[in-house]
Amino acid sequence: MKNTAQTDLQITGMHCAACSTRLEKVLNQLPDVQASVSIATEKAHIVYDPNKISVPELIKTIQSTGFNGHLMRDFAAEKLARAAAYRQQQIQFYISVALTLPLLIEMLLMFSGQHFMLPGWLQFALATPVQFWIGRRFYTGSFSSLRSGGANMDVLVALGTSAAYFFSFAVLFFQLDQPLYFEASATLITLVLLGKLLEAHAKGKASSALEALFNLQPKTAHVERDGVMQELAVDQMQVNDVFLVRAGESVPVDGVVLEGVSTLDEAMLTGESLPQSKQANDKVYAATLNQQGLLKCRALAVGSRTQLAAIIRLVEQAQGSKAAIQKLADQIAAIFVPVVVGISVLTFIGWWLAGSGFTVALINAVAVLVISCPCALGLATPTALVVATGRSAQAGILVKDAAALERAHKLAVLVVDKTGTLTEGKPSVTDLICQPNVSETELLQTAALLAQGSTHPLSRALLAHASTQQALPTQNVNVTELTGHGLQAEIDGKHYLLCSPNFASNQGIAVNNEQIAHLQKQGKSLIAIACDKSLLGYIAFADRLRDSSYTAVKRLSEMNIRVVMLSGDNQATAQAIAQQLGISEFHAEVLPQDKAALLQSLKKENANALVGMVGDGINDAPALAAADVSFAMRSGSDIAIEAADITLMHNDLMSVVDAISLSRATLKKIRQNLFFAFAYNVLGIPLAALGMLNPVIAGAAMSMSSVSVVSNALLLKRWQPTRR
Repeated sequence: MKNTAQTDLQITGMHCAACSTRLEKVLNQLPDVQASVSIATEKAHIVYDPNKISVPELIKTIQSTGFNGHLMRDFAAEKLARAAAYRQQQIQFYISVALTLPLLIEMLLMFSGQHFMLPGWLQFALATPVQFWIGRRFYTGSFSSLRSGGANMDVLVALGTSAAYFFSFAVLFFQLDQPLYFEASATLITLVLLGKLLEAHAKGKASSALEALFNLQPKTAHVERDGVMQELAVDQMQVNDVFLVRAGESVPVDGVVLEGVSTLDEAMLTGESLPQSKQANDKVYAATLNQQGLLKCRALAVGSRTQLAAIIRLVEQAQGSKAAIQKLADQIAAIFVPVVVGISVLTFIGWWLAGSGFTVALINAVAVLVISCPCALGLATPTALVVATGRSAQAGILVKDAAALERAHKLAVLVVDKTGTLTEGKPSVTDLICQPNVSETELLQTAALLAQGSTHPLSRALLAHASTQQALPTQNVNVTELTGHGLQAEIDGKHYLLCSPNFASNQGIAVNNEQIAHLQKQGKSLIAIACDKSLLGYIAFADRLRDSSYTAVKRLSEMNIRVVMLSGDNQATAQAIAQQLGISEFHAEVLPQDKAALLQSLKKENANALVGMVGDGINDAPALAAADVSFAMRSGSDIAIEAADITLMHNDLMSVVDAISLSRATLKKIRQNLFFAFAYNVLGIPLAALGMLNPVIAGAAMSMSSVSVVSNALLLKRWQPTRR
C-alpha cells in the first residue's frame, strides 16, 4: 500500500484558467502526485508520496513553472498578504493611468475630429515604462508559460501589446510614414490591470462566507485554572479546561454545560434561526452566541477539532475541488490560446494579402489577440462554486466536494433511511406486553440485561425506560449480537433471545401475529423477548416523525424526485410510516448489509439518472458510499458523515431539498457564465478579425467580460434556504 500525504499550497501569479490547468498538468506529471489547482481560490490541493517527493520539492516545481507557492498560513496572515498584494497592484495601476492618460486624451481628441498630436518622443517616453515595467508581469508570465509547453492569457496580452509598441518604435526611430500606436499598447495594459483589480475585488467577495466563518470564533476566553478565573487566548485553551460564557459572548470552544441555563444562537452552525435552550449536560459549540444567562462549561474539543474548524475545512475543501463541468472548461482553455494565436496570424495575412496594408493588418491581428482572453471562461465555473459552497455553509449544508454539489441537481431518485432521518431517531417505549406468567418488571429487567451492551437506538430507548422504572440490570452478561436480527445470551444455563418477532417465529418461538399486526399498524416497532424457546413478551416502541418530514417529501415529489424509504422495521410498521408521509415506495426489513446492494440495484434500474441516499447511522455508511450523491445528518455517526458527500447540520430532510435547490441555482449560474464567456468570444473574435473592433475597445470589453462573469456568480448570494 502506498504511503500518501496531502497538503494545500497557496499559489500566486496565476492570471487565467490556462495558468491553473498548466500548473495542474505539471504537478500531475510528478511521480505519485495527484493535484487539483483552483483559479478561484488560488490554491493547490496535492496528494503525494512523501517517500518520493517532499513539500519543498513541490514548491520548487511550482516556481519552475513560473508561479510562487507557499504553505497555507493562518487566515489572518493570508488576508494581510492578499491585501498587500492588492495595494501593490493598485499603485501600479494608478501609475499606469497617469502615464497612459495623456496618450488616451490624444486618441479621444482624434475621434472627435481634433488633430492634436503629442511629440513622438514624448509618446515613446510615456509608453515605455507602461510596456516594460508595469507590463513586465505579462512577459515573465508568457516566458514561463511557453517554457513549460503551454500558452496562457499573458501570451495574448504580451503578443498584442508588443506588436503595437514595436511597430510604433520602428516608425518613430526609422522615420517611417506610418501612424504611431503607443497609446494602443499602453491603454491595453492599463485596461487589463483594471480588469484584474476588479476581478480580485469580486473574487474576494465570493469567499466572504469563508472569511465570516473565520471571524466568528472569539479571540479570548474566561478560563478557570487553579481556582483562578483568567482571560486566555483561545488558541491556548486545552481539553477539560473549565470556562465561563457570559450573556452576549460567543462560546470559545466546543464543550459541555456544567452549570447554568441559557439560550444559544446556533445559526452559524445549523442554519437554524431559533435559539436553542441549554442546561447542564447539553453540548455547546465554538462561535455560537450566548443570548441570556451565564454558562459554566468544560472544554471537549479545541483548536482544529471543533465543529467550527471542521466546517471551515469542509468549505475550503469544497471550494478548492473541481466539478466535471469545470474540468471541461479547463480543457477548452488549454487549447484556446494556441487556436487564437493561429486566428490572429491568419487575420494578419488575410488583411495584408487583401491589400489593406501592413498597419491595418497588424491592428486587426492585435484586436483578435486582445479580445480572445480566456479569463471569463476560466472564472465561469469556480467563482459560482465558491459562492455556492460558502452560501451553503451559512445555511447549515456542508459540501465536501464541488462535484457532489454539481451532481445533486441531476438526482431523480432519493433513498431515505427511516430511523434518524425521517424520524428523530429517539424511539421511546410505549407498551409492555407480557405473557400471563411474566410481570412487566421481570420482562423489562430481562430485556435490559440483554440490551445493556448494545448501541442500537431501540436498546438505548429500552435502557432509558428501564432506568425510569428502577429496572436496570445489576449484573453483566456475555451478549452475542445477531446482525440485523437481535441479541442472545446464556444466563444461568438458560438461552435468552431479544429479537424481532419474525426472527423469533423463525426460531420456533410461538408469537401472536394478530397482536403484533395491531401494534405495527400503529407505526410501532416491536421486539420479542424469549427464554429457551418460550415467549416472555413484547416491548413496543414509537419513534416520532420529524416535523419537516412530510413537507420535505412533498417538496421532493414536486421537484420530480422519486422518494424511496428504507427501514429495518417489519412490513406493517414501515407501511404505516410511509403512508403518514405520502411515500408510495418503501422497502421493509432491510438488513444493514443489504442497503448498499439495494442502492446498486436502484442505480441499475435508473441508468440514465442519479440516485441519492440520506442516512445517519453506521450501518448506512456503505449505502452512502454507493450513492451518486449522499447526505448525512449531523446528529448521525462520524462514519456516516465521513462517507457522505454533504453533511446536513440542520438534521432534517428539508435541508436535502435546500441542497438540491442550491445545486440547481448554481448550475444555472454556471451555464449562464459559460454562455456569456463563449458568446463573448464567438462574437468578439469574428468582429476583430473583420476589422470592426479597435484594440483599445477590445481590451476594455475583455476586461469587463471577466468582471461580468464574477458579478453574475455573486448573485448566488441572494439564494435563500427554505424558511422553517
